[in-house]
Amino acid sequence: LTMNPNEIARKLRASDVQLVRFLYCDFGGVIRGKAAAPDRIVNHIGDGLGLASALLSMTTLDVIPPEATNTLVGEVRLVPDPDSFVILPYATRNAQMNCDLIGLDHRPSPLCPRSFLKRMVAQLVERGFIMDAAFENEWYLARQNSDGSFSPFDRTPGLSATGMESAEPIVQDIITALLAQGIMVEQYAPELGPGQQEISIRHTPALTAADHQISYRQTCRAIAPKHNAVAIFAPKPFLNEAGSGAHIHFSLWNKARTRNMFADLKDPAGNGLSKLAYHFIAGVLKHLPGLLAIAAPTVNSYRRLQPRAWSAAFNTWGIDNREAAIRVPSRYWSDEMDCVNLEFKPSDPSTNPYLALGALIAAGMDGLDQQLEAPPPLDREPGQLSDEERTERGIVRLPASLGEALDALERDDLLCDALGSAMTQEYLVVKHAELKAFAEKDTSFELQQHSVKF
Repeated sequence: LTMNPNEIARKLRASDVQLVRFLYCDFGGVIRGKAAAPDRIVNHIGDGLGLASALLSMTTLDVIPPEATNTLVGEVRLVPDPDSFVILPYATRNAQMNCDLIGLDHRPSPLCPRSFLKRMVAQLVERGFIMDAAFENEWYLARQNSDGSFSPFDRTPGLSATGMESAEPIVQDIITALLAQGIMVEQYAPELGPGQQEISIRHTPALTAADHQISYRQTCRAIAPKHNAVAIFAPKPFLNEAGSGAHIHFSLWNKARTRNMFADLKDPAGNGLSKLAYHFIAGVLKHLPGLLAIAAPTVNSYRRLQPRAWSAAFNTWGIDNREAAIRVPSRYWSDEMDCVNLEFKPSDPSTNPYLALGALIAAGMDGLDQQLEAPPPLDREPGQLSDEERTERGIVRLPASLGEALDALERDDLLCDALGSAMTQEYLVVKHAELKAFAEKDTSFELQQHSVKF
């Protein structure tokens, strides 16, 4: 049920909130926005806040490419979703809402990532399904050095009890803040890299999952400095340490939400998957090269996507195979049907979550519509196979750079059609501009910029 704007106004009057943040995520993966005083919040919810159209074409380096369609003439509106309203526990005089980008004609801008996801969700509903999803984030706690570079927060071993103790005050404050925003926490672990963290959250409907990813990143980035630390969501902030993913866990359900459509415990292959799940996997595998341009959208992303790096470098899927692009997690013994889900591993925290989820749905729907057949699951690390074995199994290396991924996206008619011509064109302009800008700089510039942007 949509929260009534008048109810939001009442909540604000009863609080000490002085600013309400209207947030959106741009093509560069940067969370941006404006804020309004609460006294006219009902009007602002209806009218939105004005935003220069040119800002939709901004790169992560805050540059508007000369090839951009948008100029300094024109405006869109940041129109918030009342259901996303929350009073921020880590900035107590601030509240927040996530926004759609709406044109002055009252229609969603063709460059609105959130509207794109809503459109893909609607197409899934037309087929009789709804999607639940969650972003499983890995990220680093770090300290900033006097020269602007960063060092890991600690040097404790991965998944160690000492790592838990080292980050305990920060992690507990983050969990408290997430829970206060209605974001349910599932698990925690100090990850493999020194100072690397993973706080996983519960699955929700797809649009809410993307909204939660915005709130998750904001929360961690806001709370870490209160402990003289920095939360870094770059895919590979330290060259010699583990990379950070934002794995997307997802499942399809019937519209009544009474049946997990990915689950079939009578699966002849013994994997517990339905035919629909196999078709969805096949669709994602088919479009993987182009999907990478959206789910792993930065120059830094491809330092992470290497063989034997706990990520995904090949077009494979498997049961509990953490080197596969799609992993099927083993089921909980107490909940074998409802817990069946797929994990999309190439995605990292620099992605725009609305674009990543929307593109994933588009690729999977192609598998459903065409009833594509998935290859057999891979029960070995693809990087350990010989070239001959990979050729025999049809396993190929995924794009090894952002440039290769952008070329693959441009060739993928289905993904381009799903995004729409305007969004495809502008996304490619922004990403090619980033590619060129970082090619002209050294590695230290890349690491520093990616560490502060997401």
